[in-house]
Amino acid sequence: MLKTYQREITALSPQDSFLVMDRFRDTFDYPIHFHPELELNYIHNGIGMQRTVGFSIEEIDDHELVLVGSNVYHGWKMHNCTKSVHEVTIQFHNDLFTENLLRRSIMKPFREMMERSVHGILFDKNESRKIASRITRVSKIEGFDYFLEMFSILYDLSLTKNQRLLSVSQMSRDDFDNSDKVKLFYNFIQENYANKITLDQVSSLLNMSKVSFNRFIKKSTERTFVEYLNDVRIENASRMLAEETFGVSEIAYKCGFYNIANFNRVFKKAKGCTPSQYRKEFYKLTRIQ
Repeated sequence: MLKTYQREITALSPQDSFLVMDRFRDTFDYPIHFHPELELNYIHNGIGMQRTVGFSIEEIDDHELVLVGSNVYHGWKMHNCTKSVHEVTIQFHNDLFTENLLRRSIMKPFREMMERSVHGILFDKNESRKIASRITRVSKIEGFDYFLEMFSILYDLSLTKNQRLLSVSQMSRDDFDNSDKVKLFYNFIQENYANKITLDQVSSLLNMSKVSFNRFIKKSTERTFVEYLNDVRIENASRMLAEETFGVSEIAYKCGFYNIANFNRVFKKAKGCTPSQYRKEFYKLTRIQ
């Protein structure tokens, strides 16, 4: 799929650790793109801008901080924003932190954040506000202090709460690796989301009562069973809307929605637009002619 999008050749050289671009912009006109380097993007005064990360398209608030993983297609455009925007983009190589380093116990939060970055991570606004002043100052630091501060910023971000994955919902990696029941549930949903799935069915599969199952899923996914199932279905529908030529009704059916009105309602709640609008915006934003 990436071949249909523009690969950016970044200015980050093999000798660089980080590349920091701190600028005020009246327009964002760079097409949706991808690159192997990871990117931390801070935007202030950007209310009304539109962000695309993977299959997620959202209008942003006045302040946001997003980490985009390696080769994840992404971009921001002015959309409904009419102000001059302050942007700080920080890029770094995907092999800057070696496997040997990431395996250390102290690096666990950082390692897990790097793994989650393949979906794009939106950091909690209150948490990112606390660290914004450090991000806007980092371009003024030189030498080894600059490297240490950048590493410290990333590590501190890995410890923040309420991080939100922007594209494709998934369970926490830690919970997944340590629970056979979670693996069984996850695999069952991935294989059967297109079919009718009941609470009785999945609780029986895990040999749990419905009450115990509901508590278990809420703890594991921070969602109810229905919310998690709908998330999986909507993310797969988003992928089909972007990649396939099926009609909206057919995609709804293929993703387990047998009522088109319900599909439109759930999709709009999750994505902020109808399926047809999503497909139109996605192709307008991302296709390279």
